[in-house]
Amino acid sequence: MAASYIRARRVCARFVVYSKACNGQALALHPGSRFYWLGRHLQEKSPESLKVGKTALSVAFVLGGTLGLYHTIKHYLQQEQHRAEQQYTKTPSAGLSLTLYQYKTCPFCSKVRAFLDFHSLPYEIVEVNPVLRKEIKFSNYRKVPILIGDDGEKVQINDSSVIISAIKTYLLSRHRNLTQVISYYPEMKSKNENGKEVVEYNNKYWVMLEDQDENQFYPTKEARKEEMKWRKWVDDWLVHLISPNVYRTPGEALESFDYIVREGKFGTLEGFFAKYFGAAAMFFVSKRLKSRHNLHDDVRQDLYKAVDQWMAAIGKHRPFMGGELPNLADLAVYGVLRVMEGLKAFDDMMANTKVKAWYKRMEENIQKGQMVKQ
Repeated sequence: MAASYIRARRVCARFVVYSKACNGQALALHPGSRFYWLGRHLQEKSPESLKVGKTALSVAFVLGGTLGLYHTIKHYLQQEQHRAEQQYTKTPSAGLSLTLYQYKTCPFCSKVRAFLDFHSLPYEIVEVNPVLRKEIKFSNYRKVPILIGDDGEKVQINDSSVIISAIKTYLLSRHRNLTQVISYYPEMKSKNENGKEVVEYNNKYWVMLEDQDENQFYPTKEARKEEMKWRKWVDDWLVHLISPNVYRTPGEALESFDYIVREGKFGTLEGFFAKYFGAAAMFFVSKRLKSRHNLHDDVRQDLYKAVDQWMAAIGKHRPFMGGELPNLADLAVYGVLRVMEGLKAFDDMMANTKVKAWYKRMEENIQKGQMVKQ
């Protein structure tokens, strides 16, 4: 803030000199200064022109000063939000042990890792065999990611968005343990139109804050609504664009499964069958997904449109949706897009959308978090 204050003082000093020139007073300004020539120009004008010029300049100063004040206050609030998080966030040494059960190439698992890495939280990874899934036989919940948290009592957390909201709540809580936090995200079981039981979670996009902390972490109600809206958009829309794009053609499907087998936990025979038969199967599955989600014949266009929609929501005047630092929506979008790295779909996205600069900033922030953790 010191540098901003000094710059503000300098601007104010120039405004004072500027206004004196408009009043026709003699000024000892350097001949090269734009204020000198403007003052000379105004002094040579008629009183009527001078009066009009003074009015226009006054309006310009008021508007300029108001805009400057707005950006100064906005920057200050963002800094205060970051300080508040640093002040109240529990450190990794606060007795929390985390184990993540995952598939490395799963977009939902990737966004959980992005969140944990950004917050410099140490965690163990258990790579799950996608065929046998014996690593999660302890759980009735047969999907990944699953996070096991232990702060004195072991707790299982399911669903990527619940994991992120719950751990963020825990980090920002003053007195609540992990068991108490999880109680805020109850399971809701129901049956879908096909009669299959599905599990949903109440409040999965809410970070549960105490009243006195809410304004510090979300300076405006709009900031909180925006974060929740785009986190939900990631789960409801963006993630469904990944498979149709990475399995778009037989060649891309084979390339994708080569990556999946290389990074995943497969036996030799499993890997062979997964690579060739899995690629063929997913190529046809991607066609059904395209129909289910009403995608274009060229699914790249849906990906480009979604990514540019995200970038338009951030706008040109902030580096992240969270302001100076990524928020949970930034981390979710980055985590999902990251699983395409090394594939043709990722290269095409980088070349045909406006996401590249934001993505690089996200990479840098994730890497900083990992360095702190190490």
